[in-house]
Amino acid sequence: MAGASALPHLVVQDVRPATPHGYPAKAIVGEKVPVSASVFRDGHDELAARAVLYKSGEEVAACALSPGPDDTWSGDVSPPEPGLYELVIEAWTDRYATWAQRAAIKLAARQDVGVEIAEARLLIEEWASRLPGGDGDLEGPLAQALSALGDASADEAQRLNPALSTAVAHALAGPALARDLTRSEPFPLWVERERAGVGAWYELFPRSFGGLRGTAAEIPRLAGLGFDVLYLPPVHPIGRTERKGRNNSLEALPGDPGSPWAIGSEEGGHLAINPELGDFDDFDYLVRSARAEGMEVALDYALNCSPDHPWAKEHPEWFYHRPDGSIAYAENPPKKYQDIYPLNFWPERDVDRVALWEACKEIVYFWADKGIRIFRVDNPHTKPFAFWEWLIEALRAERPDIVLLAEAFTRPKVMARLAEIGFSQSYTYFTWRVPQYGPEGLRTYVEELSQGSLADYLRPNFWPNTPDILSGPLRGGPPAAFALRYVLAATLSPLYGVYSGYELYENEPASPDNEEYLNSEKYEIKHRNFSRPGNLSHLFAMVNGIRRRHPAFSRLRNISFHGSDNPSIMAYSKRSDGGTDLVLIVVNLDPYGAQSATLDLDMAALGAPAGTSLEVHDELSGETYTWGQRPYVMLDPFRRVAHIFDVRWAR
Repeated sequence: MAGASALPHLVVQDVRPATPHGYPAKAIVGEKVPVSASVFRDGHDELAARAVLYKSGEEVAACALSPGPDDTWSGDVSPPEPGLYELVIEAWTDRYATWAQRAAIKLAARQDVGVEIAEARLLIEEWASRLPGGDGDLEGPLAQALSALGDASADEAQRLNPALSTAVAHALAGPALARDLTRSEPFPLWVERERAGVGAWYELFPRSFGGLRGTAAEIPRLAGLGFDVLYLPPVHPIGRTERKGRNNSLEALPGDPGSPWAIGSEEGGHLAINPELGDFDDFDYLVRSARAEGMEVALDYALNCSPDHPWAKEHPEWFYHRPDGSIAYAENPPKKYQDIYPLNFWPERDVDRVALWEACKEIVYFWADKGIRIFRVDNPHTKPFAFWEWLIEALRAERPDIVLLAEAFTRPKVMARLAEIGFSQSYTYFTWRVPQYGPEGLRTYVEELSQGSLADYLRPNFWPNTPDILSGPLRGGPPAAFALRYVLAATLSPLYGVYSGYELYENEPASPDNEEYLNSEKYEIKHRNFSRPGNLSHLFAMVNGIRRRHPAFSRLRNISFHGSDNPSIMAYSKRSDGGTDLVLIVVNLDPYGAQSATLDLDMAALGAPAGTSLEVHDELSGETYTWGQRPYVMLDPFRRVAHIFDVRWAR
């Protein structure tokens, strides 16, 4: 048992942001990062606490923490630049606040405060002795307080009140007078550039647009719609052995292009471009065209190999083998992927593992040198956690501006572990959180992602559809289903994406039980008319424009839900870090009929005193209303599925 002198009076625990296993939590540069900790001690003395950010051992930011219910102290810190930080919580007995509380009570009770006057003088003199030079030369409120304390001709209130002033309390704040300063262990925080946490993605297959040059011609249109990231499936050569035909058939007919995820042919592997799409000059032109429009190109990082991939001949030891010695293709029973050989990340010889992992890292570095800073990672949950931890550690040290999106529609704890290891963004279950299961299912899920412990390290990227997934109300659904799911994705999360064809309401599933598209673009080339009347492009442009005008949409943790007496109407709001920007979103979750509701707005969450009138301007329709706490709303999905309000206090 430790000696009594070694036992602490102060306890600091339950620090956030943090991850379950000590990996860095996440933030983006300039973000106000919420910080909290449980801080308490024995006895009744007053406490103080602050959060301190260190980078390379130097203090770069700090903020005072405020006490709240259940001994939870909170505040926020703002990391000034990307990189690795350490968060430390400092707590101490606040000698001045303890003295001030006791002195004020005794003074109000007209009790003798002679001891308090003496203590105040000692506190101020001790603080002054710690000034640079230690000469005790005081100015301003502290000098005035010290002078009053020493004026024996004045009454006790006159002597004491200057020392009880807000100015003196502010001057003596901080740990300078602390005798029991207690520090938490350091908690790592990885801070990334803004695009790691904010962005609107658009996915398309270059071969459906005539290749890389044709895709570049689409960039002005996509930029005009307000998208930030153009995401491309693999652009590498596609294998011919066991090539899949249309609708994933086992027999490819002449002219069938095959799946882009069956990577590798005699033209090369992951470091090559499918010649049917163009060459590296065309790729460079595409990247430069995107950059000129303020967009970035994201590339698929798929560690799959077709039977024709050069690695299959050069490094057969990197693959799984059947008892007869042949390389095994991928299977997810009952599904079979005869056109793909999965890599064995744990070959028998360690030298082979090292060579494979280095080759996989080289792929990222190669395309980074070609201007790619964002990668969507295909099925990361089917590769070892150890590999990702090793790769991400290397990227953070050498390529810290690279952003990785984990495409892992898998079990919750596996998704969370990938995020904790260091993936910048994560696909989520938003695709399946549909109105048929009730708004509470969606609300609960968003609250889990934005307010729970996952918010410290998992950044959700909401996709209402992908080339693999056509789910929920989109399957055979009306245009309103696409509109409302789009508004939800784009306004609930700072990160969202859509797959090309969404704006045209493509909604025919492969079968009643299959979530994939009939005539999937994964296996064929599609030609679409994006200018045909009645598509969602106008809504894309409006919502993305609203997102850019309102800083509140660039944060995840700032969402608040509001009451509604109709479960088919969902209402939620977002406030910017500084509280100056406030938006309120109301969505009809029923794509088939008009719904109305009386809302019950949480005025405290809106930052408004009870009884305040709100001026709400709908940025979709241009209409303005004056609302109280319980406004009535009606949304007809054949006219509009949502309101997106800019909220101001009514004059």
